Amino acid sequence: MGGAVVDDGPTGVKAPDGGWGWAVLFGCFVITGFSYAFPKAVSVFFKELIREFNVGYSDTAWISSILLAMLYGTGPLCSVLVNKFGCRPVMMVGGLFASLGMILASFATKIIYIYLCVGVITGLGLALNFQPSLIMLNRYFSEKRPLANGLAAAGSPVALCCLSPLGQVLQYQYGWRGGFLILGGILLNCCACGALMRPLLPPKKKPHELEGGEPAVEEEKPRPKRKLLDFTVFKDRGFLVYTVAASVMVLGLFVPPVFVVNYAKGLGYEDTKSALLLTILGFVDMFARPLCGVIAGMKWVRPRSVYFFSFAMIFNGITDLIGSQASDYGGLVVFCIFFGMSYGMVGALQFEVLMAIVGTEKFSSAIGLVLLMEAIAVLVGPPGAGRLLDYTHQYKYVFILAGCEVTLSAILLALGNIFCLKRRQQEPQARLEMAMTVAEKEVLNCVADGQGEGGEWKDKKNGKASSLGDDTRVAEEGTTSP
Repeated sequence: MGGAVVDDGPTGVKAPDGGWGWAVLFGCFVITGFSYAFPKAVSVFFKELIREFNVGYSDTAWISSILLAMLYGTGPLCSVLVNKFGCRPVMMVGGLFASLGMILASFATKIIYIYLCVGVITGLGLALNFQPSLIMLNRYFSEKRPLANGLAAAGSPVALCCLSPLGQVLQYQYGWRGGFLILGGILLNCCACGALMRPLLPPKKKPHELEGGEPAVEEEKPRPKRKLLDFTVFKDRGFLVYTVAASVMVLGLFVPPVFVVNYAKGLGYEDTKSALLLTILGFVDMFARPLCGVIAGMKWVRPRSVYFFSFAMIFNGITDLIGSQASDYGGLVVFCIFFGMSYGMVGALQFEVLMAIVGTEKFSSAIGLVLLMEAIAVLVGPPGAGRLLDYTHQYKYVFILAGCEVTLSAILLALGNIFCLKRRQQEPQARLEMAMTVAEKEVLNCVADGQGEGGEWKDKKNGKASSLGDDTRVAEEGTTSP
């Protein structure tokens, strides 16, 4: 790597909760927008691709499906690369892949080449950006992490509102080939966002002065070898409950945005008016995510973030069930408003809850494994709903199925947290996740040495006896005593 710093998350570094973290948050905001909005934005070119290659709509729909499959299914691969090389180099290489895929696709002569270039190469590039950006956000924020997650998640609706109209303009002005070429250039911004992911480094060690004035020689303990993919997260019951619940949730979560436009068309409304429903949904979603992040960061709410997440999923599921009874355009507008609120809450909380369950050290492996499980649900959910629609020819049953799946996931998460998980100690979240700093460790070592010699360690500044050693000794005796 040529001297690149591998940001493997040193345990002695406390999250700054600001500073350069705001630049990391901006990069995560942009990456989240590209990752979630790009598969939908590419769909504006489908009509041109159908005419160009003489294929059906189902053939072009595979482009977005492969993109999403790569985004979710390559989670373990991203975890291995991040633990091996660090977030920054992985993201910059991923930006090159994302851009290269769109540029190569602009020269495609068969639809299969579009699958390979846009679906596989660009999808892999976006995956190599999305997961590391969340890992870095988790390392830079602790106390303000719920707010940071909410703001980063808002990148998805913002990018969707920008990329979809931009894609239509590019298609009209330059055709689908020119549009793909320009979008490939835009995706190079992923490299710039990757450059913002500066790794956190531990503070420099200062030699301690002994009574004689000679610096103490400290033996550096070798750091344990970091696992490229930590499967021990499966021993955590909280992780297992979250993974099962999230997989069930994804079966129905993305179904209503896919079918709501056609739902309105089936009621006899024109295309432009029907497409406005997605704009309303995205606008509400845009403000719901950061607002939910603020609420999740409150002192009373944050220790109960799992239950808050369960409430968001139940809210989303009930919205689907009630929305299935809509019989006119006004009812669908009300549905989109409440669905945008609940959808934004789920988007702001899903990774925040996972971070709270597994902690900073195992998050890079946990998110990869969770995304792999969700990839299966993403590929099964919308096609399964489409088959139900083909059988019943009524959209309300599709929405009822989606609502039942999301509601079931909320019940699984809440009951699993109540009956299967041990109650955690009521301590501030930052102290639970952040280990002692290197300076504190050095102080403890000095105290232990002084107490071992029968002396009393004095503070150099005011000469007062330190009570830290007594507390440490009591803690050590408590752990060693039978």
